[in-house]
Amino acid sequence: MTELASMDFHPQPQAGEAKPWAFPAPERGTLDNGLTVLRCHRPGQQVVAVEVLLAAPLEAEPTGLDGVATIMARAFSEGTDKHSAEEFAAELERCGATLDAHADHPGVRLSLEVPVSRLPKALGLLADALRAPAFEDSEVERLVRNRLDEIPHESANPARRAAKELSKELFPSTSRMSRPRQGTEETVENIDSAAVRAFYEKHVRPATGTAVIVGDLTGVDVDELLGDTLGSWTGSSAEPRPVPPVSADDTGRVIIVDRPGAVQTQLLIGRVGADRHDRVWPAQVLGTYCLGGTLTSRLDRVLREEKGYTYGVRAFGQVLRAAPSSSAGTTGVAMLAISGSVDTPNTGPALDDLWKVLRTLAAEGLTDAERDVAVQNLVGVAPLKFETAAAVASTLADQVEQFLPDDYQATLYQQLAATGTVEATAAVVNAFPVDRLVTVLVGDAEKIKEPVQALGIGEVTVVTAE
Repeated sequence: MTELASMDFHPQPQAGEAKPWAFPAPERGTLDNGLTVLRCHRPGQQVVAVEVLLAAPLEAEPTGLDGVATIMARAFSEGTDKHSAEEFAAELERCGATLDAHADHPGVRLSLEVPVSRLPKALGLLADALRAPAFEDSEVERLVRNRLDEIPHESANPARRAAKELSKELFPSTSRMSRPRQGTEETVENIDSAAVRAFYEKHVRPATGTAVIVGDLTGVDVDELLGDTLGSWTGSSAEPRPVPPVSADDTGRVIIVDRPGAVQTQLLIGRVGADRHDRVWPAQVLGTYCLGGTLTSRLDRVLREEKGYTYGVRAFGQVLRAAPSSSAGTTGVAMLAISGSVDTPNTGPALDDLWKVLRTLAAEGLTDAERDVAVQNLVGVAPLKFETAAAVASTLADQVEQFLPDDYQATLYQQLAATGTVEATAAVVNAFPVDRLVTVLVGDAEKIKEPVQALGIGEVTVVTAE
């Protein structure tokens, strides 16, 4: 009988001692042209991320020109006084860089990512785009046509259609927040290069802007580099725009956007709440995560695992627009929402069970185990979440946009870890009161209206999908 050869096993690797981690703190400064700069050295991050924030909020768009901020943002990469649109794109590609831009309620943001070895060239291109964008008639016309082509596709997307309807329902028609961020067909058609340039000249200047730069800056003379690039951008000084107050109507009601023949119903249930300046925010984040932040949350446990109505339901809070603490009588606005989709025949039962989850939560509260899992998931994975320079830069830019202190994110994780079960319960129950939720359903009204009315969760109105 052949004797089996013995095997030598290598010792099993053991986990090392956990190292303390905190969200990185930036250095803050100002260029001679008034541009605020936040820099953050991240050793090993050879791809540098740059975010530029422009104080050009959507509510500053002229009447009848909703979407002009979006067209302007997209046009920044369509040529300068030095390069045509094609040349600008080729120069970015030679740098191995990507440049994106978008407009939202707080303002316009440009996002640049580039290997640190090509940072000077890429920053020069970014500076040219901000300093002297071409806004050629033909390029703006092309961007307008592209945007008009996108709108029907967005309307056909149930989730996008639900979001549009919820904003329209929550906010008064006089508020910019009630209308699509990127404009409608009627308003986008009115945009031309003259309108884009007028918006740029009125609202884009370094004195009210901020640049965030994150990455491995070893050997980089950041002051000289910024001075030679973004420092060449000039403009008049100006005070930040006042933040107008926003009202919202969260009277409990149901709006069905009729899609005859739809085999699924898109759900979006929401209301508005305070922004991150409110002391309840950490507890609300924790409680909302327990309610619908992951596959193991209460909503998923009932609607997905037990009942099989859906592939997933999520609850979340999203800041729409913040207000500085100096704005007397003005508060920020955050959207508190629950979203998902269910098959058409089970729309009524799914909503019934969803409301039962909310009522049970109010009556019995969260468990310590739920709270502990949420803290572990939110705080424990933070070092992985912020491994890239882009993730750090984006969060620092969010803080600037929302008038938060530079150490806000680091402090938030400490607050989350210190938040108890009772506090998290109170916050999420107050965030999602069963009688103060606006429910938008995109689906087949003929099949879902009657069972939804029977639930008694609010007056039901049917609107026609575009």
